[in-house]
Amino acid sequence: MKVKDIAIIIVHFKNVQDTLETLDSLYKADLSKGVKMTPYVVNNDQSKELERKLPIKFPKAIHVYSSENLGFSGGNNLGLQKALKGKHDTFILLNNDVLVDKNFIKTIVSSPITKPDVGIVGGLIYFAKGFEFKGYKQKEKGRVVWYAGGQIDWANVLASHLEVNEVDKGQFNKIQSTDYVTGCLLITKRQVLEEIGLLDNKYFLYLEDVDFNIRVQKEGYQTIFDPSIKIWHKVAQSSGIGSPLNDYFLTRNRLLFGFKYTPLRTKFALIREAIKKLFIGTKAQKTAVKDFVTGNLGKGSWLK
Repeated sequence: MKVKDIAIIIVHFKNVQDTLETLDSLYKADLSKGVKMTPYVVNNDQSKELERKLPIKFPKAIHVYSSENLGFSGGNNLGLQKALKGKHDTFILLNNDVLVDKNFIKTIVSSPITKPDVGIVGGLIYFAKGFEFKGYKQKEKGRVVWYAGGQIDWANVLASHLEVNEVDKGQFNKIQSTDYVTGCLLITKRQVLEEIGLLDNKYFLYLEDVDFNIRVQKEGYQTIFDPSIKIWHKVAQSSGIGSPLNDYFLTRNRLLFGFKYTPLRTKFALIREAIKKLFIGTKAQKTAVKDFVTGNLGKGSWLK
């Protein structure tokens, strides 16, 4: 497969400036000869400001309006459904709080996504300058890793990024298989979407990307990390690490993911953990467990 026509799905939620800066970096990236690129911007918070500014600043970007907050999974699905009606061969999920490398499109064109047995490709993601944790030298900022591959701890039902907080000194130079590709930058193709389907809306937020990777792998495709593809992420701009919202969706969705994919022994461990949280967990954790048990998935009861 050759990459000729790329659809980029960007789910906007809060902070219009971040979304516009993401688009600006995309349009400044060099295009390979004969390759088209179309951003689909999903207006997931019904922003009038975005609706007003988008056609002025980026008239070729497609505005996809959502009448409600569909979450990460639903917002991306809405954009993908719209994009799949076109003639695109390659589809990219991209956070609305990132900046892409000048060679972003060129590296995707030459990436392993062109191979028939590869279903998903991810890239090297750095903390955007100023969004790193404290303790880095000025010359190291912009080179601090947020994602360099993903790892799934099946015994504890945890998905984590590899090499977080490491400074890139040239050591990330190998294309390799990975447990999962983060939805912050997830590259796939039409064949995969038509065969596997879209993201699972039951998750709403968190672990829907990991679930999608597993479904793709179960159909025989590889999921690959390609460090030549680079972006910078303004981490935790939309939900906030450690927030009650974060706590709710991670707690509930770990149960959803674990009961879907793990062996019986792990399911029993999840049940014990869930019972403990019902007694001594935070309000968000207690609500998450109750919602999982009652099947109140998707948006759930935490977001009103």
